[in-house]
Amino acid sequence: MKAIQITTFGGPEVMNYLELPDPTAQDGEVILDVTSIGINYADTHQTENSYLSQQTLPLIPGIEVTGIYEGKRYLASVSSGGYAQKAVASKHALFPIPEGVTDQQALCMLIQGATAWHLLKTMGNLQKDQTVVIHAAAGGVGTLAIQLAKMWGGKVIAVTGSAKKAELARSLGADEIVMANEPELAKSIRAHNNGKGVDLILEMVGGSTFDQSLQALGTFGKLITFGMASRTAPTPLHPGSLMHGSKTVAGFWLANCFGKKELMHDVIAELFQLVASGKLRPVIGNTYPLSEAAQAHREMLARETVGKIALDPAH
Repeated sequence: MKAIQITTFGGPEVMNYLELPDPTAQDGEVILDVTSIGINYADTHQTENSYLSQQTLPLIPGIEVTGIYEGKRYLASVSSGGYAQKAVASKHALFPIPEGVTDQQALCMLIQGATAWHLLKTMGNLQKDQTVVIHAAAGGVGTLAIQLAKMWGGKVIAVTGSAKKAELARSLGADEIVMANEPELAKSIRAHNNGKGVDLILEMVGGSTFDQSLQALGTFGKLITFGMASRTAPTPLHPGSLMHGSKTVAGFWLANCFGKKELMHDVIAELFQLVASGKLRPVIGNTYPLSEAAQAHREMLARETVGKIALDPAH
């Protein structure tokens, strides 16, 4: 099979496209003929070994695919090995793709869809008429979070990095737009919320963006962090500083939901239903040949992509 493999950690340049032996399945596992491969920001951390879980070499990156097993279509979570024409998945990590949902739409649901759902519902407990700030609003998680937040009655302030991305966020239902490069981001966010602090912030940039977001929280506001795309840590936070305003800062990692039916299978089934009914519109970005995975990573790291990007294992 053709696959991407790395034998040393680093950036996109360490990814090699080559012929490898087909994988073998252990008890409780299946081998999928891969039809489409999801690219996630976490994959760039995998290749650097800067992910939350330790990586070992040699490594085939990638944690999600769609594929065929016994003639049926599945969305599947794989611990690694996704960037390949065949992938091994646990039988418990298979999600049947229903009629009315394409492979590309399905790819949007495993990581991005479930993350958006849990950020808003499980972690954020978003209520009707609350204001939610969504950073990287034109990305895979952001485009779905905008739609879900509006569906559940929230007001959305989308933070984006360009006019094109702002236009996309607007088309998905965002009420207000804030540009990510605003020198006084906290003040700008509050200004777009009638001068008041906001109820919920979904933050995955880190660094000064986290710091400014914290300042934009209102009384009883919640900031949920689920990444650090800037690779820059925020200013250390003293717990006592959260008491003024009764603020909450929490972290979210989707891996903590894996293996739990009510947190993964039930959520993804609900998301599939929303897609099939036309109530949720996954934003499909570029699809790159598997052989050009390194270029896909370069463009993602440069924030040149929108929506969900993928790899085609046939090329």
